[in-house]
Amino acid sequence: MLEQLSFGRRFLRSKQGMAGLLIVLLNIGLACFAPRIVPYDFDEMDFGAMLAEPGTEGHCLGTDDMGRDVLTRLIYGSQVSLMVGMVAVSIGACLGTVLGLISGYFGGFFDALLMRLMDALLAFPYILLAIAMMAALGAGLFNAMLAIGLVMVPSFARVVRGAVLNVKNEDFITGVRIMGASHLWILARHVLVNVLPPIIVYASLSFAGAIISEATLSFLGLGIQPPVPSWGSMLSEAMPYMDQASYLAVLPGLAILVTCLGFNLLGDGLRDVLDPRLRIR
Repeated sequence: MLEQLSFGRRFLRSKQGMAGLLIVLLNIGLACFAPRIVPYDFDEMDFGAMLAEPGTEGHCLGTDDMGRDVLTRLIYGSQVSLMVGMVAVSIGACLGTVLGLISGYFGGFFDALLMRLMDALLAFPYILLAIAMMAALGAGLFNAMLAIGLVMVPSFARVVRGAVLNVKNEDFITGVRIMGASHLWILARHVLVNVLPPIIVYASLSFAGAIISEATLSFLGLGIQPPVPSWGSMLSEAMPYMDQASYLAVLPGLAILVTCLGFNLLGDGLRDVLDPRLRIR
């Protein structure tokens, strides 16, 4: 209990962590209460106000080429981004943590083989792997979340393996092993608990990568399909109107920028609080 209170106090003193947390909570609030906040449906068209500029009465951020309210579509787009980030990071973190724990704890031939496989996957550009998986799985929100999550597995496995290598030779692990504890018990009750901080930090930082990946896939037409709004699909739809209605591209771009900045600041704040070396410094 005291340790939790200490963690809370240290995090409250982290300016960048608190700034990131506020941005993330704002996004979550908008996504959760979108139907009660916005006055329109995301696919409702106003043919009398097509390509209306920001500030138009009834459409504070303007409308797109079909007369759909931009603010409404931005808020509903946050639902897609946060859902993809949560599911994809969960898939990558769970699978990567299991592989990293087993590889780092047992070592040997399995460790060498698995890490070479992870290195081979990391050698390819992140988004190209996701596009290749989407080409095999097909377009759609579920397939996008699955593809992005699977692409994250090598990075999580590498992070967890490095943390396990630092922990498994500690005296308390040796003592538990001498007392006759099983490998599964040691991994679940002692090793995993001590490698959770880097996993939490890396997961928070990976949210930004997942959001950008989803926007890229939707921009290419491989992510969520119309008429459901996504920040990436909004950017794609804005391309023909860059000269006459640049706000159609600027606003979803700013939404992606601010959201990714929030998760990165939150991750930096958690790292400063959870890393004992930075805490001592």
